[in-house]
Amino acid sequence: MSDRLEKYNERLQNRIRSLPTSPGVYIMRDERGDVIYVGKARVLKNRVRQYFTHRQEIPKVAAMVANVDDFEYIITDTELEALVLECNLIKRYRPRYNVLLKDDKHFPYIRIDSKDDFPRIEVVRKVSDDGARYYGPFIAAHVIRDVLDHIYRLYPLRSCKKDVVRAAERGERPCLNYQMGRCVGPCTGMVSREEYQQLVTEVMDLISGDKAELRRDMQKDMEKAAENLNFELAASLRDKIALLDRIREKQKAGFPNLSDKDIFAVETGSETAVVQMFLIREGKLSYAQKFYLEFNGETKEEIMETFLEQYYTDKSGIPKTIYAHPLPAEDALVSEWLTERKGSKVTVAEAQRGDTKKLLDLAAKNAADAVVLREGAEKLRQAAAGNLARELGYSHELHRIECYDISNTQGTDNVSSMVVFTDGRPDKKAYRRFRIKTVEGANDFASMYETLQRRLMRGLQGDKGFEPLPDLIIIDGGKGQLSAAMDALASVGLEQIAVVGLAKQEEELFKPFESDSILLKRGSPEFRLVTSIRDEAHRFAITYHRQRREKRMHKSELDDIAGVGKVRKQKLIRHFGSLKKIREASLEEIKAVPGIPAPTAEAVWQHLHEAEAAETEKAAEPEMQAVT
Repeated sequence: MSDRLEKYNERLQNRIRSLPTSPGVYIMRDERGDVIYVGKARVLKNRVRQYFTHRQEIPKVAAMVANVDDFEYIITDTELEALVLECNLIKRYRPRYNVLLKDDKHFPYIRIDSKDDFPRIEVVRKVSDDGARYYGPFIAAHVIRDVLDHIYRLYPLRSCKKDVVRAAERGERPCLNYQMGRCVGPCTGMVSREEYQQLVTEVMDLISGDKAELRRDMQKDMEKAAENLNFELAASLRDKIALLDRIREKQKAGFPNLSDKDIFAVETGSETAVVQMFLIREGKLSYAQKFYLEFNGETKEEIMETFLEQYYTDKSGIPKTIYAHPLPAEDALVSEWLTERKGSKVTVAEAQRGDTKKLLDLAAKNAADAVVLREGAEKLRQAAAGNLARELGYSHELHRIECYDISNTQGTDNVSSMVVFTDGRPDKKAYRRFRIKTVEGANDFASMYETLQRRLMRGLQGDKGFEPLPDLIIIDGGKGQLSAAMDALASVGLEQIAVVGLAKQEEELFKPFESDSILLKRGSPEFRLVTSIRDEAHRFAITYHRQRREKRMHKSELDDIAGVGKVRKQKLIRHFGSLKKIREASLEEIKAVPGIPAPTAEAVWQHLHEAEAAETEKAAEPEMQAVT
């Protein structure tokens, strides 16, 4: 009997004995209830029992079993259903002990939300069931940018994220695109919804229609315009035909023909697995991409199976044949699943000869080279943390380093950032940001004190989002910020945590109670580690500060009125043209706006006139004081 079964004795033993012999999915959880592993099984009872009754040779599996506190299972009718469910659960939970495709960037699509009054063209990598229209996929982001550049030259739609209704309400100056004639300027309030939607409809027809038929019609119209000496129309149609050809060419990634194929090869190192992908379209190598996965002893066949399942979960345009080296562990099951997704026969094979074999070998060589480079870079990152500890005179290892920065504009919208590097790598899930609550004005020292005190207290209170405590804290600033940080550590009884200040001018590091600074060798791994984490903290703080500032600046007076949401606000602005004209309108005029109920109209009129009266009273106060 294993140590694990002895520890959990009755509970786990009984659970394992009661497992069914059906196909299904099992879900492992730790003592916090977090999902740490999801797997599928042809026979649930046999597969789960293996974890607890056999000695685990693979370190990751042994670590996973040691952390299992409980498990649950879901019975399925077939093994194929188990595979589909496993894919969905891995996507949902992202369990730490599953092989995860972290670099999974889907092909880009054009997204147009026609429900918006003034939609913009967006580039997205995932298709959602949100009512918007999606076009693509395109083979790469730079390709879709090229297509969009040509679309904007012919159809002046907006590309900004601006709230155009609010911009019209505030009378904001239109952007450079409007002045260059590349946007009709809905933010000016001078373009109706109907006029703008006509442009959107033309673009949607151009992207989504039968391109061969549409091209023939355009060609005829262009020739006819030229015969009638309407050269301006003929030139416009010529440009649209060129755009149509460009869109048709660039969308090939998502519409493989029978001779097209996807090629994958996997290579592993000591801690890294890399999958090299080649897309062959119309007999040519049209796209290549590397995918990096965490590796803890799984076989290449297991990695290939997991990769293909995650890669094609949300992909469209699955080709007829997929070549893999090596074949996935359960290639027949994967082929069956892909066939079901595509709606026609899909074969997963490993080429033995010819050009496809050469491409597979080339993919394997690229994957092997990427493993060497990635693991070399990883060793440098790990060495950087050790070197930094020695340079700073610390004997403990610096697994978790946190860096803090403050951002504000003359004391307004005061925020701070906390970024985390674990073993020399950014740990973005652990990043946190703070809105300063107790400090008025531009006081970076007090803001740093509040930030650190709040962060450390939440860690001491067991907040999962702030665990574990850091091995080193880096403060973006000199001795003043460092002193504030030390006061914060002392206030919660954590003076033992190592902390340093980083002054930007000379990139000097300051330790508490030491007058001399520490200068790291420029270009060294530890220097790059410190400056990169400082730059990341600054970027994160600035981004949050700008979001807060823009939100405050764009806040409309209508937002404070009960019963006025986004839709009603748009109706009011569209009807009157600006907030000033709404304020000048009578109650009856506001009630006459379609879609605005009488109680809401009364609330709008009352709020705006009370605000106007308050402003008038405030403006008169200096005169009254002067008279007195």
